Amino acid sequence: MRSLSTLISIAAAAVSIANAQTYTDCNPMNGTCPADTGLDQWTLTTDFTKGESAFKKSWTAAIGTTVSYDDTKGIMFNISDETQAPTISSDFYIFFGSVEVVMQAAPGTGIISSVVLESDDLDEIDWEWLGGNNTSVESNYFGKGNTTSYDRALYHDVDAPTEGMHTYTIDWTEESIVWSIDGESVRTLNYADANDGIDFPQTPLRVKLGSWCGGCSGENYWTVVWAGGNTTFDDTPYIMYVESVKVSKHNYPSL
Repeated sequence: MRSLSTLISIAAAAVSIANAQTYTDCNPMNGTCPADTGLDQWTLTTDFTKGESAFKKSWTAAIGTTVSYDDTKGIMFNISDETQAPTISSDFYIFFGSVEVVMQAAPGTGIISSVVLESDDLDEIDWEWLGGNNTSVESNYFGKGNTTSYDRALYHDVDAPTEGMHTYTIDWTEESIVWSIDGESVRTLNYADANDGIDFPQTPLRVKLGSWCGGCSGENYWTVVWAGGNTTFDDTPYIMYVESVKVSKHNYPSL
């Protein structure tokens, strides 16, 4: 009989494959790709309560994504049926730095809210929230798309993340990654602890924000298990709000 930890690992594997927000248009490990555009200032803050004008300065919506805005809570990622996976991406990359997101996760069994930092060759640093779990958030990372093991995810206590705003920060240096909630560090990953550095994200990353349905009929069994169960749309809309995003470069060479 499989242990709970084994089942969770299998489920995490399934969701990594299923998550449509983690992909690359051109992987430089497989060929020549266009040069990445770096952040052209030390710090960029986007206040999404300012609406579309703030969004257009530094962000692009994925194909099929429609977003709207709330004057108080900012940009809204709305899922009303299983065809929707609203996602936006930064128009720039950073090579070591910090990303601070003030947001409220979406409610709803099987609904996943996410903040993903990802490179063209699939280095990845994540926050993910399960809509049916109003007490925690998951942190995770991947190196070069390595999915040979699924023991990297950890869960951290948060006070009602689907009911109010919290500040979630990822601080990424050459030596470590630190995940923080409301200014308090909850996890540190040192370079050597990521498979002797092999799986430590160390290529330019861009920021992706969005939500998707892990409990919908198109997902496999283990994805649905990980997501918390089958999603119904009796209580829609399921909305993830992002009030603001602050991206800062660290004081060493970037793009």
